Amino acid sequence: MKVTRKQAKLNRERVVETAARLFRERGFEGVGVADLMKSAGLTHGGFYGQFDSKEHLMVEACEQALKKSEHTWRELLERAPKKPLSAIASFYLSTKHRDNPGAGCVVAALSIEAARQGPTVRAAFTQAAKRFVELLGQVVPGRSAKSRRRQALASFAAMVGAVVLARTVSHASLSQEILDAVDAQLAELDESQPT
Repeated sequence: MKVTRKQAKLNRERVVETAARLFRERGFEGVGVADLMKSAGLTHGGFYGQFDSKEHLMVEACEQALKKSEHTWRELLERAPKKPLSAIASFYLSTKHRDNPGAGCVVAALSIEAARQGPTVRAAFTQAAKRFVELLGQVVPGRSAKSRRRQALASFAAMVGAVVLARTVSHASLSQEILDAVDAQLAELDESQPT
């Protein structure tokens, strides 16, 4: 039975969405094509009709997840114009984000693995880092564009690193302490902004 173009498009979207979640939960190497397609409710054979390779899907899934994260950040900035950095940090450094990598930031979930991937996957992460740093550069304090960029880079690295480390340690209290420490530092930075 031939699949319509509309159904093929919906199937592709379902595969990308499923892949984005599973890659963040299990890592790139922890998800095989057969398992992915089964999770998406499709047959294994349909994969190569839609994607050139698993790497191609990895890039598309990461880009989709990154766009959603960027959209969330922009919404947070709009809702908290007086304390924008605190709004992003509190959201990003929450236990909900830490405990749900499949629905969270792909940078925190997959950066370590992305570093070992080919240039197309790394390029997707590079573009994401640039966009997030650019967004943070609009809300961090600093007297010059250079100092704001440096602060934005440091803030982004601190948030991603905190989530990665908080997910890694085995003691719940230490995990929470890591998130709280970085959140407090970024809140202090937000407070230091002139009003």
